[in-house]
Amino acid sequence: MAGTKEGGKKAAAANKAKHGADFYARIGAKGGKNGRTGGFAANPDLARIAGAKGGRISRRRKITVVDAA
Repeated sequence: MAGTKEGGKKAAAANKAKHGADFYARIGAKGGKNGRTGGFAANPDLARIAGAKGGRISRRRKITVVDAA
């Protein structure tokens, strides 16, 4: 039954029985911690700072250029 939906369910049940009910949560957390892509998901403080900058910039008045000629 390898490669079928029923086989997948059996494999998942076996993994949970052998390694604990939180098996998939633990391996998912390991993958998330090992991510090297960076970005806002890896650094929430950076996301907060960037959002604050964007909010300030979007509320500024537009600069009008006056022709000297």
